[in-house]
Amino acid sequence: MFWAALRWVPLMFLIAPVMEAPLVAHLSEPAKPIKAWVGNASWYGSNFDGKTTANGEEFDSEALTAAHPNLPFGSILRIVNPRNGKFELVRINDRGPYQEGREIDVSYRVARKIGLLHSGVSQVRLELLELPKRN
Repeated sequence: MFWAALRWVPLMFLIAPVMEAPLVAHLSEPAKPIKAWVGNASWYGSNFDGKTTANGEEFDSEALTAAHPNLPFGSILRIVNPRNGKFELVRINDRGPYQEGREIDVSYRVARKIGLLHSGVSQVRLELLELPKRN
């Protein structure tokens, strides 16, 4: 009986860490875009905090959101800064930008994370990953 129990001790040390490890899904490849294009991006920040966006939400400069003139609200885009390779996923919740030659306005947080703050307006790669589901 002692020897049978002793055989289980090493097995417990192997199984216990696996049981405690969180189950996390990892993408083997980045999501393929539905459409990709290049455009100029600008950003808007805390001076708009609390104002109502075009889809009725309250603007938050720390949210991962963006404004686009005609993509459906809820669309998910990957915004890539080609100068440094940094990217962020955003959800369209507002309309704009209203300046000639600009394709998208991103929140302050997105601009900070991908390195757009100091340039003001920068060329980015836009990759449409998901359109909202129709009801």
